[in-house]
Amino acid sequence: MKELKISEFADVVTGGTPSTSVKEYWENGNIPWLNSGELNKGYIYNAENFITEAGLKSSSTKMMPADTVLIALTGATCGLSAISKIEACANQSVTGILPSKNHVPEYLFYYLRTQRQRILDKAWGNAQPHISQAFVKEFKVPLPPLSDQLHIANLLSKAENLIAQRKESICLLDEYLKSTFLEMFGDPEKNPKNLPFTELEKLCAVIVDCPHSTPVKSEEATNFPCIRTSELTNGYISWDSMQYLEEDEYKKRTQRLIPEVGDIVYSREGTYGEAIRIPATHKFSLGQRTMLFRPDYKKTNSIFLWAMVRSEFVYRQAKKKNSGSTVGHVNVKDIKQFRVYNPPIELQNQFAQIIEKTEAIKTQYQQSLQELENLYGSLSQKAFKGELSIKDESLLMAAEPNIEYKTL
Repeated sequence: MKELKISEFADVVTGGTPSTSVKEYWENGNIPWLNSGELNKGYIYNAENFITEAGLKSSSTKMMPADTVLIALTGATCGLSAISKIEACANQSVTGILPSKNHVPEYLFYYLRTQRQRILDKAWGNAQPHISQAFVKEFKVPLPPLSDQLHIANLLSKAENLIAQRKESICLLDEYLKSTFLEMFGDPEKNPKNLPFTELEKLCAVIVDCPHSTPVKSEEATNFPCIRTSELTNGYISWDSMQYLEEDEYKKRTQRLIPEVGDIVYSREGTYGEAIRIPATHKFSLGQRTMLFRPDYKKTNSIFLWAMVRSEFVYRQAKKKNSGSTVGHVNVKDIKQFRVYNPPIELQNQFAQIIEKTEAIKTQYQQSLQELENLYGSLSQKAFKGELSIKDESLLMAAEPNIEYKTL
């Protein structure tokens, strides 16, 4: 597949900024003016800022038609690409590749997104990496016939849409979990079902604070993960940043208590109020700024207690007890006294059964999402090398949503 410099098949322009001290350049403006941060949208259908006709004429910014492919030139967004679906201009940190008869804008957009790391590797500057309009003009792109470009763009668009559907399904399941709690127990602030309350410590067999030393991580260890506040994400363990310990370090950190399946790890500092349940996959220890609740199973269900401590009702109590200025934190003594629902154990168990079914479906969606993202990466790589096969495309065609959760 032949490669061409961008300047060989399209015109390239860079934006500018009207003087911010001149009101007539900005007030009541109706011309969309984009900044580099807006390229995070991917597809741009509206602008956050507008300039006037006078502002347009006074600066070096230029109008770019819809379907212009944009590249950020500096800072945290350097190398990021987007496609503008509106006519707009931009600031000096954005370069636009204008539509032409030689390329399909969506094809170019998808290609440049796969090349961001390559662009960053060639950027200059450490703290604030940047590239130039000249760099963009010289950047080479594999350019097959227009029909092939369109086919590749449509294929990758379909893959992206499927990924978006998976993510939306996961979000809907998370919302379902919240709504199920409110439906079965009601908002604790109003307590419409007249359920009894108690202190958190009375529903726990044990409450322990984390070791106050910094865990000594190991680059080689894989069996002893250490759960820190950064691993508590939306109610579940995030493995992306997980640190692992050697067995000796694990034993030191679990001298007071060894976390067991069903125990709840709670963040009491920084992003306080987040919590996860210990799964049966590894031998875990606690990092700093966390604490552990072991449910008293005669009084409460682990899943119910987990949902309770993550509720807005408990979070508001934590917020009131926040004693930090720069980094907020809640004292263990105050946490033990949090007011929580104490409904009949039978009702808690019914709630837990629904949550377990929902989580099983969520796990399927997450696995499906990972498979789709891997497929998208493979398709992208092959497409821009001209190596796509019918088999590759059939894998995508078969990846339709097929998991139902309406009958929970």
